[in-house]
Amino acid sequence: MSVAAIRIGAPATLDSLHLDHLPDCGDPGPGEIRVRLRASSLNFHDFAVVTGMLPAPAGRIPMSDGAGEVVAVGAGVSDCAPGDLVVSTFFTNWNDGTPPATAFTTVPGDGIDGYAREEIVAPAGWFTRVPKGYSAAEAATLTCAGLTAWRALFADGSVKPGSTVLVQGTGGVSIFALQFAKAAGARVIATSSSDAKLERLRAMGADETINYKDVPAWGVRTLELTGGAGVDCVVEIGGAGTLDQSMMATRVSGHVALIGVLAGFAGPVQTALLMAKNLRVQGLTVGSRAMQLDMIAGVEANGIRPVIDSHFPLADLAGAFRHQASGSHFGKIVVDI
Repeated sequence: MSVAAIRIGAPATLDSLHLDHLPDCGDPGPGEIRVRLRASSLNFHDFAVVTGMLPAPAGRIPMSDGAGEVVAVGAGVSDCAPGDLVVSTFFTNWNDGTPPATAFTTVPGDGIDGYAREEIVAPAGWFTRVPKGYSAAEAATLTCAGLTAWRALFADGSVKPGSTVLVQGTGGVSIFALQFAKAAGARVIATSSSDAKLERLRAMGADETINYKDVPAWGVRTLELTGGAGVDCVVEIGGAGTLDQSMMATRVSGHVALIGVLAGFAGPVQTALLMAKNLRVQGLTVGSRAMQLDMIAGVEANGIRPVIDSHFPLADLAGAFRHQASGSHFGKIVVDI
């Protein structure tokens, strides 16, 4: 029996994504599991791979997020069984502590083949359990977006009741950051260019909102909303184009979690502002397997469910990415497999 998969073409563009059929995965070996994948979800990282912004060889199977049910286990596997739902980890060789230097070489959908396919046989450690009661589609949103937000707030940051957090936009990371921060008892200020989206963010618990098109100096506006103090943590998804405003918005000795590059890969930085405020600007890329298990426990304890914008079939993966590129989504875009 063959296994359907989507591959990147040459050159890598949305139009060159194409369906292929792989040989049957076979039985799992010692320490391995066979997973019938049911869902993936889109991240900017995946978009960068399939459009050639991040180089990947022709024929690469994209998508770093994958969730589905275990259909067979190899010898020595004890933490899951056939029938269990599991979700992938972003890094296949980062279990805990600091990331190994080789971490990026084995990221699924980038350094190695990913989860835009029906089945896979892989080491059991590439997956974790999913939150109780989650569907595969819900679980598939956690690997990259959920864990990135979790690490920004709690593993690298110290958000707690009474903290103030600034989130940018309405993509997957930002929505999860809003949900996690509110669950922790924090005050959340959210930005967007859409008044309709800002209204939805307020309905989800955002305490204050700023339309950054109406208020280009939203860093100063954030200071006003915090009585001149600034926020404890910014979940920075824009990159070079928004970093100065984020630093302006942050309190003295605050934390800017530098996650994305949506507003630019490089640019000038106000180093005087960084030093004057004694800021900690920390780049981060997702997190470890141990962090993922901590996040799942936190999700279960607080009853958090992901916000899913839309579903696309695997065969229309290009259509899903076009929807992502339009910027009209609110939350996660899921691919059903």
